[in-house]
Amino acid sequence: MSTFKPPAETLADVVLVDYGLGNLRSATRGLERAGAAVEITDDPEAFAAADGVVLPGVGAFREGMENAGPLREALTDHADAGRPLFGICLGMQMLLTTSEEADHEGEGEVTGLDLIPGTNVRFEVDRKVPHMGWNELEVARDHPLVDGVEGEYAYFVHSYYAEPNDSDAVVATADYGVDFPAVVANDAGNVFGTQFHPEKSGETGLRILRNFVEYCAER
Repeated sequence: MSTFKPPAETLADVVLVDYGLGNLRSATRGLERAGAAVEITDDPEAFAAADGVVLPGVGAFREGMENAGPLREALTDHADAGRPLFGICLGMQMLLTTSEEADHEGEGEVTGLDLIPGTNVRFEVDRKVPHMGWNELEVARDHPLVDGVEGEYAYFVHSYYAEPNDSDAVVATADYGVDFPAVVANDAGNVFGTQFHPEKSGETGLRILRNFVEYCAER
């Protein structure tokens, strides 16, 4: 494993979306170490001024979509304009069309951002759920976010995982009784997410955050 070296200068301005469910403190520290100037906000007007937007998240799909509801149009407009949008954990699941989680809880169907068509499904394996721990990343296809992380380990905490309609949306996988998408991206490549927490994944996570910041700077 190569040693991560923090950048000597700010590379990009990044908005961290504050909708009440994100792990904002550790995500901010990770992004800053990766070279980003970070603004934590729920102001949609800030999205347009940023080089990239991060949608963090910890919790339930329904609550996430309800809290982020007022920001839905701004987030989809940002993505449709070809600008970088990075979902982390629940934030990644919210990029998809829907989730089995609300149905499982008897709450009915909830619509996600639908930026990566697909659904989030519950683990049906003979293992403890939620899945918590370190898993190896297997890169399935090229994407700037996963440069230099093949075979490295990331930290996961989740009960549901993404199942995109298009298998080409899967950028990297991990194994927990079943191969599941650890990183997904849309066709254009500007909307992507990690099921794991890069801000809690040591040097591997910092590499991914640096890849994101560099991608934002290049755009």
